Amino acid sequence: MAYFSPEMTVRYCGREFSAQEMARIREIIQGNPAYTRRNLSWAVCREFQWLKADGGLKEMSCRVAMLRMQRDGLIQLPPPARPHHGGRYRIARTLFAEPQEEVTGSVEQIAGVRLDLIRSRSESHLWNELIDRYHYLGYTALPGAQLRYLIQSAEQPLGCLGFSASAWKIAPRDEWIGWSADQRKKNLHLIVCNARFLLLPWIRVRNLATKVLAMAARLLPNDWVDRYGYRPVLLETFVEVGRFHGTSYKAANWLCVGLTKGRGRNDVHTQAREPVKSIWVQPLSRHFREVLCGR
Repeated sequence: MAYFSPEMTVRYCGREFSAQEMARIREIIQGNPAYTRRNLSWAVCREFQWLKADGGLKEMSCRVAMLRMQRDGLIQLPPPARPHHGGRYRIARTLFAEPQEEVTGSVEQIAGVRLDLIRSRSESHLWNELIDRYHYLGYTALPGAQLRYLIQSAEQPLGCLGFSASAWKIAPRDEWIGWSADQRKKNLHLIVCNARFLLLPWIRVRNLATKVLAMAARLLPNDWVDRYGYRPVLLETFVEVGRFHGTSYKAANWLCVGLTKGRGRNDVHTQAREPVKSIWVQPLSRHFREVLCGR
């Protein structure tokens, strides 16, 4: 177990944890040996009243935070309830996600392009499998509040979109917004991250990505209100430099505001451990700065 002095605090998933709180988390784990990781995240959320804007427990953020605490040697969690390897869950393969014949042409030639919000378990399993098999990052659970969509046509699935909680502190984004640390802490939930975007490898349709991003910007605010009870005002995403150029985001009127330092979305050690990414944003409201800065 890593040494943790009484004066230290650590930050995970947008929340600071004191030495006393870390000690209490270890007590909860040790005092409930039959609890699963999910049970423990519920217990920790209730203990510290770690709540979403709608009053629900921030259970997913807590699970991600506790995994990172374990990675950093601060706690020891019980084994996962579901087997996984390399930090990724094993996703069962089905015929529904098998490669199909190549689809080419322009987006105008594809009938019935739409975004279907994931609502059922079967849709969730399909989304997970497609991401795991065909997205270069594979499947991992998205952090915090989230919405997932299947990109569909009248004929077949075309891809996947996933939106989740925003990164805690990104200097170029924060400078572009112009908010203070207190304003960021209060209003960060009003930024939503496009964490996954996949067009299936056999779908080679001109301008489809741009059309999908524009559709998502129109649909997501109301869907987010329906799910979480508040309306986000800004989208963000991160594009790995050297692998992608952000062409589709640029064509969909997203703005590049700078580069990350390769530290990851919730880094607390100021060590570069991830590829450098370009930072893209798209306002969902003309008054996004006034809302985020509390003006």
